[in-house]
Amino acid sequence: MIAVVAATPMMGDGPGIESPARERLLEAATRLFCRYGINAVGVDTVVAEAGTAKATLYKAFGSKEKLVEAVLEREGRQWRDWFLAGLDTGEATPVERLRRIFPLLGEWFAQDRFYGCPFINAIGEHDKAEDRLRAITIAHKKAVLGRIESLALEAGAPDANRLAHQLGLLIDGAIVVAMISKDPGAALLAADAADSLFVALGSDCG
Repeated sequence: MIAVVAATPMMGDGPGIESPARERLLEAATRLFCRYGINAVGVDTVVAEAGTAKATLYKAFGSKEKLVEAVLEREGRQWRDWFLAGLDTGEATPVERLRRIFPLLGEWFAQDRFYGCPFINAIGEHDKAEDRLRAITIAHKKAVLGRIESLALEAGAPDANRLAHQLGLLIDGAIVVAMISKDPGAALLAADAADSLFVALGSDCG
């Protein structure tokens, strides 16, 4: 996702672990998991990339599973900070802010480090009955859709929750298409589809 400096502490800080070493592990794991997949990357590869000892990883996180959770939580927080700031920056009407969704996604899709959504990828790789990663993913989705819903409500949508979830489907679909095709233009196609949804907002969507 977007490389933004995290502003809040991460879960699972181990006692006696220097933050630079933990940060290197998180950065290394993020690069490797996002590019190659979680199951394809072992602990040995992560510690080699981070330049730390295996004992440091286990002391900081306890297990590879906890490292995966920490990566997802940090990635989600950083992406939300970037995406929601992009929606809300400057002066704009609620509809104008909603229309920023897909141009922002297009910027993300065009980055060299775009490998799709870490949450979608992680769920795809893991046991579908596994609840912890699903809970982290749902919390992330709820935070994003919550802001979209509030903008839809401000814009006068007759059913803001429904509109937010419809836009959420277009967002996820565009992410998957962009990942598979390596074409940032998926964001433009999703924006075109969203135009029909904005009809419900009346003449203000102009």
